[in-house]
Amino acid sequence: MGFDVGLVPYNPDGWGPPEVAAAPPSLGGGSSSVPFAPFSRSDKLGRIADWTRNPPGPGAFAAARDAVFDFAGLEDSIGLASADDSSFRLVDGKPPPRHPRFGPRWRFQQRPQLPQRRDEEVEARRREAEKERARRDRHWQQNRRTHHQFNRGGPSSSSAKPSVDIQPEWSVKEQIPFSSFSKLSFAVADQPEDLLVCGAVEYYDRTYDRVTPRAERRLERFKSRNFFKVTTTDDPVIRRLAENDTATVFANDTILAALMCAPRSVQSWDIVIQRVGNKLFFDKRDGSQLDLLTVNETAQEALPEAKEDINSAHSLAVEATYVNQNFSQQVLLRNGEKVTFDEPNPFATEGEEAASVAYRYRRWKLDEETSLVARCEVHAVSVDLRGERQFLTLNALNEFDPKVTGVDWRKKLETQRGAVLATELKNNANKLARWTAQALLAGADMMKLGYVSRLHPRDQYNHSILSVIGYKPRDFAAQINLNTANMWGIVKSIVDVCMKLGEGKYVLVKDPVKPQVRLYEVPNDAFENDYVEEPLPEEEQVRPFSEDVDASAKEMDAAAEAEATGTTAGAEKSGDVAAV
Repeated sequence: MGFDVGLVPYNPDGWGPPEVAAAPPSLGGGSSSVPFAPFSRSDKLGRIADWTRNPPGPGAFAAARDAVFDFAGLEDSIGLASADDSSFRLVDGKPPPRHPRFGPRWRFQQRPQLPQRRDEEVEARRREAEKERARRDRHWQQNRRTHHQFNRGGPSSSSAKPSVDIQPEWSVKEQIPFSSFSKLSFAVADQPEDLLVCGAVEYYDRTYDRVTPRAERRLERFKSRNFFKVTTTDDPVIRRLAENDTATVFANDTILAALMCAPRSVQSWDIVIQRVGNKLFFDKRDGSQLDLLTVNETAQEALPEAKEDINSAHSLAVEATYVNQNFSQQVLLRNGEKVTFDEPNPFATEGEEAASVAYRYRRWKLDEETSLVARCEVHAVSVDLRGERQFLTLNALNEFDPKVTGVDWRKKLETQRGAVLATELKNNANKLARWTAQALLAGADMMKLGYVSRLHPRDQYNHSILSVIGYKPRDFAAQINLNTANMWGIVKSIVDVCMKLGEGKYVLVKDPVKPQVRLYEVPNDAFENDYVEEPLPEEEQVRPFSEDVDASAKEMDAAAEAEATGTTAGAEKSGDVAAV
């Protein structure tokens, strides 16, 4: 038998089916082989091959296989509509999923796919992809913040220049990232040995411990006292000790502190290293940035770069150095009583008044063949309750504009001293770490920190001492997370690297943008008066700091004297911040 197509209606009057369609055989009682099964609306019916469904999880496939067919819409095709809809039951009333209009760019390339089996391997791959996506998001956000900081023109800006002009003939010997410094640790073998103490210091005035913002003291100027910033090889005592083979490595506390706290630095600096025979000399250039104190170096908001702005990075560095030196002399008892040591100040000439400072030449033993001698400074002495003499270091933090830091010292120092210190630790982490390292190197029993603020935010010439707080160096180092073993590990690693080099002159430069240092080999006559370098273009050259420091210090004194006496800028020249 052939296939029975059923009854086909015939239209003799024209094309198409007749106007009155024949009744379906299944409803009209015909002999069709398609049975008709009546059903009630209360029966639970599935879907008819709804392949567009997307089950929410692997467990939903079993239910989908059991209910593949759905006769819910069959009533429209067979004409079984009824007026009673009270028993109607909606099979699926969930709204369609809403896809985000905008999302991560890597989702735009996806195409709709058929449901696939999500086994353990697929789930693990999905979790790894989510972790990778989160890592990319964090990396993108970090790069976005760094790019935003670059656009602000901060210390990490791409336009920042190194502290020294890098010449084409210089060759890179080493490139050390700061991440490797954090893993170093070294403990010096013995306690340092005092070889010689030179200079004279005055006693600390304890009345400054009771200074408060309500009873502030005006900061005085000490134009007649000279401050000396002598590099290592220009020190006659260091030369004498080197000739006697007292040690193999020579430096001063400023240079060692810069090395020890290098991972906390942001701005560029450089140190000249000379290898002479089996000896190493760590020096600084004339007009080096190490002679100036940084301000808000590690703050989130960058300072302006325009030098004519009183709140620029350079202007604030000169002002901070000026304030620090005057503070260290004002908090002393000026009754003529001094504590003298083995030799007088090696840098002061006869009849010249030197600032109150004592130079301690101390020796550390790094290993069996290497020892280090450094010149360290203490600024005052004090007598404790037991009558024992203590060495003190004196340093001053300066406030230039409370709106920038967000903390007003005059309002917060008495009630929230910890918040003020925490803000300074955030904005000046490198400077405070260097002061602490210098106090530890000098063997100081106490370090005094002064809080000095401008009388007015737009007046950089007049300041007031608001408070003086003392800390024990080791306790303060633990408070700011300064590890002594890590400090000496950095110095020891750099000494070991330089000891492997041949005789000659090198310069260690902190990169102005990246957290790393580079060691260059330079000609023997580099950084000397008769050395002629191939100059960089004028727009890329950095003006030496020494000229700016002297000019700015003279301008400060001239403006202050003009304000006090009514004269013009014919005030006396000042030597407050002169560098030798």
